[in-house]
Amino acid sequence: MNESPNKHAVIVGLFIFIGLAFLLAGILIVGDLRETFSRKMQVYSLFDDVGGLQGGNNIWLSGVKIGTVSNLNFFGKSQVEVTMNIERKAQKYIPKDAMVKISSDGLIGNKILVIYGGTEKLPSVQDGDTLAVEKTFTSEDMIKTLQENNSNLLAITSDFKTLSHKLVSGEGSIGKLLNDSSIYLNINSATASLQIASVKAQQLVSSLVVFSSGLNKKGTLMNELTTDTVIFNSVKASVLQLQQMADTASLFVTNIKKAGSNPHSTIGVLLHDEEAGARLKETIKNLESSSKKLDEDLEAAQHNILLRGFFKKKAKEAENNTIDK
Repeated sequence: MNESPNKHAVIVGLFIFIGLAFLLAGILIVGDLRETFSRKMQVYSLFDDVGGLQGGNNIWLSGVKIGTVSNLNFFGKSQVEVTMNIERKAQKYIPKDAMVKISSDGLIGNKILVIYGGTEKLPSVQDGDTLAVEKTFTSEDMIKTLQENNSNLLAITSDFKTLSHKLVSGEGSIGKLLNDSSIYLNINSATASLQIASVKAQQLVSSLVVFSSGLNKKGTLMNELTTDTVIFNSVKASVLQLQQMADTASLFVTNIKKAGSNPHSTIGVLLHDEEAGARLKETIKNLESSSKKLDEDLEAAQHNILLRGFFKKKAKEAENNTIDK
């Protein structure tokens, strides 16, 4: 009779123990509290703004959860020190120069910490190390940037409105160009002139091409001048002779000028002595008179009876010579 209550108590206690075991297993599975019993190390990072990060938020490495945020404390004047509990098995994959940044779990999910980067050749992070932080844009930064963009867009719109008003009113060079037809006609005329000049330039280039092709054509004068060394040397010698003649003529003119400037030389006397010049003029005048008188005497001698036969014979011989030629 006394055994039944004890047996009943044992059965009840056994069921309670089994229920507590299942409850604990469910909590460990659902809450992922099994990590509490895994080996961890603590790593720190200093943030200027954690953006709503809280203790218990997850830490990810290459898309794999490797720990949780343990604690957040103020550090210095305005920074926040974040303590991270990271599994020991992930330690070898985190170099000392790895970076930490704040991200979101999904589009509107909880805040998470992401560890990335680093140099593979460097040693792994150790317990108590501090990882560098990448500065990320927060929602406030995005809103501030949008506000600045809106202000800039408003300023651009105002400037464009003012510019369009001036264009319509005909102010400025472009406004006058859009509203004054004479300027358009002048520009059109200038364009036509440029087109004509371009056509002429093309014609000139074509002529130069034809001329250059003629230089390569054998038998032409220009080809001979550019390729035949004998002709080139002859032309060069002729040019040198012309240069020598020009130098001689220049020297002769210089000597004449020098002699003319000397009043004691013959040319100087003729140029500077008026009496000598008058005498020379008189002599030339007498020579002209003597020549004229000589012509008259010869004309009279031709009509002389004694000399008429002689002159007729000379005239006949001159006529025969002309016929023979």
